[in-house]
Amino acid sequence: MEKKSHFIKREFPQREVPAVLLLLLLVTILLLNGLLYLYLNNFYGSSGRADMDPSLCPFGYFKLGPMKNCSPWLSCEAINKEVRKLKCVGEGAVKKVFLSEWKENKVVLSQLTSAELQEDFLHGLKMLKALQSKHVVRLLGYCEQQFTILTEYHPLGSLRGLNETLHMPKYKGLNTWHRRFMLAIDYMSIIRFLHSSPLGTLVMCDSNDLDKVLSQYLLTSDFHILVNDLDALPLVNRSAGILVKCGHRELRGEFVAPEQRWPYGEEVPFDDDLMPPYDEKTDIWKIPEVSNFFLGHVEGSDIVRLHLFDIHAACKKEDPAERPSAQEVLDTYRKVLTLLIREAAMPGTREML
Repeated sequence: MEKKSHFIKREFPQREVPAVLLLLLLVTILLLNGLLYLYLNNFYGSSGRADMDPSLCPFGYFKLGPMKNCSPWLSCEAINKEVRKLKCVGEGAVKKVFLSEWKENKVVLSQLTSAELQEDFLHGLKMLKALQSKHVVRLLGYCEQQFTILTEYHPLGSLRGLNETLHMPKYKGLNTWHRRFMLAIDYMSIIRFLHSSPLGTLVMCDSNDLDKVLSQYLLTSDFHILVNDLDALPLVNRSAGILVKCGHRELRGEFVAPEQRWPYGEEVPFDDDLMPPYDEKTDIWKIPEVSNFFLGHVEGSDIVRLHLFDIHAACKKEDPAERPSAQEVLDTYRKVLTLLIREAAMPGTREML
């Protein structure tokens, strides 16, 4: 009798395992996206994105260090009686700067260097008072009669020392593309704020080279940026036909925008009366160089530069009208940050799907 072969068909749940893995992967992606949303929402809400800080005191008041209550800006009398100079820490064309002490708090006392520059000094004070926000160094008091301004002290100093700071053992862990790019976003938030300030469109004129730009900003202890020097901040009002010129001398070099350079060639001597005025798009032209400084040469920074290539190319358009606004650049920076964080959090997800 012929034996029949009996085959038992077994159902192996081969398709169930990939389905479960796929489900787990999708859940993971959703969770990571949720965490990313919360992170970015916190980042944009607490690091210079909002113009007005809810923790700031009302106009004319300040809060410093462990102070629980807001105090009025210090008057001439209070500054003379309560503020003690410690040492000179810097001197510019307009101000001499002293590290000082007020009620056991380190503060910065700035005083006019030359009577000829009173107008610049008082303009800077006016801007400092009017623009108090998360983007601007905190004003603690002033004395117009003595040409004195008192502001908050930030021990890390200006952005000139950023690279040196990031190479210190204490801060080496912050020397990453992510932290550096966040500083670039802080910078763009400030430019956007100035271009749409409560006073109107303001141009950062103290910016004829990279070093000068960096000297205008402070690095805070929690690694954010504040604008510190507002002495040269003229107003643009296109509807009223008001444009600006940054100083009365000829500007040279590739760092300044084309419209800031003498347009009539070497054969015609520079004449300020013949120099055409311009608008805030001069600030946009300088963004790629400033951002390049922020990004530095750390792992991942070239990837960021690649993602910013198109918007930076647009910043370098010869025609100012064709350059993007500060808001458009800021929006692009934020989108790139979101994309890069998502890719870093979920490497290889495309291949897995």
